[in-house]
Amino acid sequence: MTEISQPVGALIERFSGLPVLRFEIAGNTLFAWLLAVAIAVISFAVLRLLLVVFHARLRKLAARTRTTLDDTIIDLLGHTKAPFLLALAIFAASYVLHLDPTLAGLRRWVVVIALTIQVGVWGNRAITLWLERQRVTVGETDPAAITTLQGLSYVVRAVLWVAVVLLMLENLGYNVGTLLAGLGVGGVAIALAVQSILGDLFASLSIALDKPFVTGDFIIVDSYMGTVAKVGLKTTRVTSLGGEQLIFSNSDLLKSRIRNYKRMEQRRVVFGFGVLYQTTPDQLEAIPPFVREVIEGLESTRFDRAHFKEFGDSAYNFEVVYYVLSAEYNMFMDIQQRINLALCRGFAERGIEFAYPTRTLHLDSVPQALPVRVEKSAD
Repeated sequence: MTEISQPVGALIERFSGLPVLRFEIAGNTLFAWLLAVAIAVISFAVLRLLLVVFHARLRKLAARTRTTLDDTIIDLLGHTKAPFLLALAIFAASYVLHLDPTLAGLRRWVVVIALTIQVGVWGNRAITLWLERQRVTVGETDPAAITTLQGLSYVVRAVLWVAVVLLMLENLGYNVGTLLAGLGVGGVAIALAVQSILGDLFASLSIALDKPFVTGDFIIVDSYMGTVAKVGLKTTRVTSLGGEQLIFSNSDLLKSRIRNYKRMEQRRVVFGFGVLYQTTPDQLEAIPPFVREVIEGLESTRFDRAHFKEFGDSAYNFEVVYYVLSAEYNMFMDIQQRINLALCRGFAERGIEFAYPTRTLHLDSVPQALPVRVEKSAD
């Protein structure tokens, strides 16, 4: 039997003088039961009031800070459920009663179950808050990633509640290790069977969080290129330039070298041309400044260099480097077209001709053949 503390025992002896209050139920007087109910009700009301007041004051303090950790803690505190508080109140009130070992053990079980379920509720709410923040940050750049995060949140929630149930069983006295050992062989077999699926699943999570690319980005993977159409839980779909859809496994995709042209802030362009060997030195010297003038006269460009590079097989070769201050491919092609046309017009005005593959053959003089004398035999 659970011994009642001396103050509580004295209180019962003082106020239990009425005969009706001495009526016993399950080994305890009616007065003791009424006292336990009163303590439970008062304890629940006090806990509820403290929670509301404490939560309101912390919310005001958190509004003055810029961090999100305190906001998360306050939100979790606000999701403390009433059954958990009621279980605590009943647990406190039960100590004024004489309980046999079975009921005393049941009292402990109720508190353990209520606490573990409340922990699961807090964990589930934390996952929801994380998903909401990701929806705000990731959703602005990649709305399709929200679907991936939503699917992964289901997996994380399932793992959370499995852990809560195992923790509950462990605290109730069950040997969880034996249970896990019994499921070990089957678990290994299942893990091997879904190894590739889990690899793609976690690769999807990595893509959603690290964001090496998002929906709408133009990427090149090995010899394949196209625009990212969707990032799923297992695969990523890319629409190629030809219009067909390319499907990559998420895990294989992260193992590859990915070139993301959408993230390019500027484009470095290198091009060359050649002029005929008949071009004079003065004309060759005037070509680099003219090319620089052409490029600097265009918007969204930055000139780098232009040089007489080498003596080619059939031309004087020049090399030009400049930057397009945009990642748009169409803008780059428009600028390159303007440069090419300006070079054609400028060279025509200056009498400079572009080179083309030529070959000169030098033939040595061949001596004339000596006359050949033919003798006829007599018949």
